[in-house]
Amino acid sequence: MSAHPEPLRTALALAASGVPVLPLRAGKLPFGNCHRCARNACGGRPNMKTPGPCVCPQPCHGWAAATTDPHVLNSPTWAPVWRHAATVAYHPGGAGVTVVDLDDPTAIAWARETLPVTRTVTTTRGEHWIYRGTMSSANAVRPGVDVKSLTAYARWLGPGEGDTAALTDAVRALTVKEPPTTHRAPQTLSAPLSGQRGACPHRTPTYLERGIAMAEHRITAASSAVHATVYRTFLAVLSTHGRCGCLTDTHAARLFTAAQAKGESPRHCTDAWANALTTLGL
Repeated sequence: MSAHPEPLRTALALAASGVPVLPLRAGKLPFGNCHRCARNACGGRPNMKTPGPCVCPQPCHGWAAATTDPHVLNSPTWAPVWRHAATVAYHPGGAGVTVVDLDDPTAIAWARETLPVTRTVTTTRGEHWIYRGTMSSANAVRPGVDVKSLTAYARWLGPGEGDTAALTDAVRALTVKEPPTTHRAPQTLSAPLSGQRGACPHRTPTYLERGIAMAEHRITAASSAVHATVYRTFLAVLSTHGRCGCLTDTHAARLFTAAQAKGESPRHCTDAWANALTTLGL
């Protein structure tokens, strides 16, 4: 077999451009590069809670094995790995980006309605949306959607198309877990954002109306994890519209109505809204 099979050539080119890479075997799985990782014994996700070198001897396993060092990529340790590699993966967090992995047409349609337009890479089943900036990684943040950044790897499928947008709160909110609710009597919203009167970024009232309508649709369309969807939607709306004073009780009531139509209680709606305010420092 050639000393420089195609996956290695691709990996070296990416590494030269500053993208940390690693080989994948058939099935999109990482190789076990030390005895502790043999047969995927470490679960394929070393140090999954915090980014950084794995505790195993380098090069290790999964995203922690990703490197830009050509000497490591061409080392005798990795030579047999590249001979059996099926494709190349990269560490998005190490490259300074976040990948929103959309696995099916439904997930893609949701992203087009919800997330900022950005660079897009076509995958076998869906699309990767690439954003500039890093964040926590999480699987199944909603049906058909994974987030890959600091503690994950993604297949390299080409540079994609379009401009790479910066991470926004709407993307970061995907991996935010709702804080535990405090047990208190339900309350109605009265001037929910009083005192927040920053510069208004809305060129026309249509911008806010479209945002509220999209949020209502997101809640109404939820087929599972309704509780989490309601919180994340409240968080996304407040992160975009909550600081300039344009958001009113009427807008909040529309969101509460959509949530209650999906089975959420008034108390949960109030708690989720309050928790989102607290998370954003509002």
